[in-house]
Amino acid sequence: MLANQPYWAADAELTAMRLAAQHQLYRFNHSSPAQTEQRQASVRSLFGSIGVNSEIIPPFHCDYGCHIRAGDNLYINVNCTILDCNWVTLGDDVLLAPNVQIYTAYHPVEPTLRQTGVEMAAPITIGNNVWIGGGAIICPGVTIGDHTTIGAGSVVTKSVPSGVVAAGNPCRVIRTVENG
Repeated sequence: MLANQPYWAADAELTAMRLAAQHQLYRFNHSSPAQTEQRQASVRSLFGSIGVNSEIIPPFHCDYGCHIRAGDNLYINVNCTILDCNWVTLGDDVLLAPNVQIYTAYHPVEPTLRQTGVEMAAPITIGNNVWIGGGAIICPGVTIGDHTTIGAGSVVTKSVPSGVVAAGNPCRVIRTVENG
C-alpha cells in the first residue's frame, strides 16, 4: 500500500488498523471542548508524528492516522478528511479550512480490475506555510509547494509549485505571491 502498489483494503491487518484508528477518532470527535489535553494526546497517538502548537477541531476523519506526518503549528478546521492509505506529509504552519479532503487512495479506471477490489494509494506532500481553502480536494500523488494558497472549492489533481495562489476545478495557478 505504502509503495503505491495494488493492495486489498479488506486485508485483515489493514482492517484491524482502520478499526483501531476509528476507536481513537471516536474518542477525539466526541470529546468536550474543555478536554484540550485529551484531544492533543489522542492526536499524538493517532498521527505518525506531529509538531508543537497544533490544533485539530472535531470532527476529524482519517483511515489509519499513522501515515500522517505533520510539522509545527498545524491547524485543521472542522470536518477534515484525510484518507492516509499512503503517506500524507504536512509541513510547518499549514492551515486547512473546513471540509478539506486529502485523498491518497484511488481505484483502477478499468472496470473489470476495479471489480476485483484492488486499490492503490499515492503519497501527498503539503509544504510549509500553506493555506488550503474550505472544501478543497487534494488528489493522490499531489505535492503542494511552500508558501502556497489553494482556493476554496479547488480540486487539486496535479502538483502546485511554491509561492503561488492556485484555484479552480481543476486547480491551476492564478498568480505568484511575494516572499514565496
